[in-house]
Amino acid sequence: MKQKDFVFNLCLLIFLNLLVKPFWMLGVDVGVQNSVGAESYGFYFSILNFTLLFNMVLDMGTTNFNNRTIAQNNQLLDKHLSSYIILRLLLGVAYFIVIFAVALLIGYRGDQLKLLFWIGLNQFLNAFLLYLRSNISALLMFKTDSVLSVTDKLLMILFCGLLLWGNVADGPFRIEWFVWCQTVAYLITIAIALCIVLKKAKLRKLNWNLAFFAVIIKKSFPYALVTFLMACYYRIDSVMLERLLPSGTGAEQSGIYASAFRLMDTLAMIAYLFSVILLPLFSKMLKQKENVMPVVRTSLSLLFLFSVTAVVILYVYREPVIRLFYPDIAESSVAVFRLIIFGLVPISMIYLFGTLLTANGSMKELNITAAIGIVINVTVNLLLIPRMQACGSAVASFCTQFTVALLQFILALWILKIPFSSLPWFRCLIFVAVLIPVASFAPRILHVGTLWSLLILGIFSLALGFATGLLRFQGVKTMYNVNEE
Repeated sequence: MKQKDFVFNLCLLIFLNLLVKPFWMLGVDVGVQNSVGAESYGFYFSILNFTLLFNMVLDMGTTNFNNRTIAQNNQLLDKHLSSYIILRLLLGVAYFIVIFAVALLIGYRGDQLKLLFWIGLNQFLNAFLLYLRSNISALLMFKTDSVLSVTDKLLMILFCGLLLWGNVADGPFRIEWFVWCQTVAYLITIAIALCIVLKKAKLRKLNWNLAFFAVIIKKSFPYALVTFLMACYYRIDSVMLERLLPSGTGAEQSGIYASAFRLMDTLAMIAYLFSVILLPLFSKMLKQKENVMPVVRTSLSLLFLFSVTAVVILYVYREPVIRLFYPDIAESSVAVFRLIIFGLVPISMIYLFGTLLTANGSMKELNITAAIGIVINVTVNLLLIPRMQACGSAVASFCTQFTVALLQFILALWILKIPFSSLPWFRCLIFVAVLIPVASFAPRILHVGTLWSLLILGIFSLALGFATGLLRFQGVKTMYNVNEE
């Protein structure tokens, strides 16, 4: 795939997701939390993140491994698909055994276990969908994968929108309805994705092959381990809040943390979309010994501009933005958000350099950095949660993301022999030096409302990106007249 193909498909993926996922996360998801309350949503959010901690068992690294393998060897799709489906089902059974065993050990009971079943089922369905999509993106069918990436969320917007605002329910919205809507949305999307994959693969029957399962798990395990470790330091904050603080207070603080985390996570989605395309692209380029530097520079420039712009602007306008979404818990949420939002910059760098290291097969190094991240995260949480509650978790999150991003950046430069001077650091520095003072003075100059102010500053940032050379008109022109390979 040429660099212009990468830019076009990336823009399509981002465009579709910007149309759907922000409305899903900041409209429907926020609407659900405001409807059920911070404590009830915090109850759900802590269980959700608990299930995400054990996605290693559910996936065992097979999705990333499969994506990389099929991208480099398209002909293996027919052979692998029939066995992978059986393997995913077996991993699903193991996953349920693990999450319920651990849940009972840490004190989950009654309603917590009931909700755990449905959220666990959704995690299984989501993992199966991601596996199917990994085959589609590995075949470089990025346009198709882009549509699939938003299909389940479109369905969720429809289902939850009717329940929240369609006056079709007899009583107040319940958090269980939210979970059940996800189940139905995943099932429909899986059916669509499976039809697409089956058209590309000659699947005659499912293949029970224990030897193949053992080989795949052995080869995939490093990917599984890094996924598990990264999930721990990214998701464990809300679980620790709910468990370490007194009953009621823990769930409420988890809900407050969720409100700030959601905004940051919505923005991090953009960086994640880069990795969706970058992993198979880097994998194929590295195998064919092509120069990855043009794609690295382009990605770094775009991610840096996006993440720094979002952090600076939202930090300046943090209070009106939070009040726009969470009028009932605005004061507490603002305190958490002003700390956690800084993590967006290192998260964006992790999605770039971590993906590059994954494509290169540098799993040992990635696992070491992720393990360091867990140690930092758990330690800081244990020290700060009793005193600072949700704000303590926000500090822990930023410290962890910054450390992991720095380590992965250094490793990528060292292992792949990327010259530090070849990256656009001077342009990045000029961009930051101009944006920060302009955004800081904007509230005194702009008197047009919060949303218009954000839009004006966003346009200014784009113009500044072109002025500093982080964005180039030539790169924008290459978005057109591109065919999917």
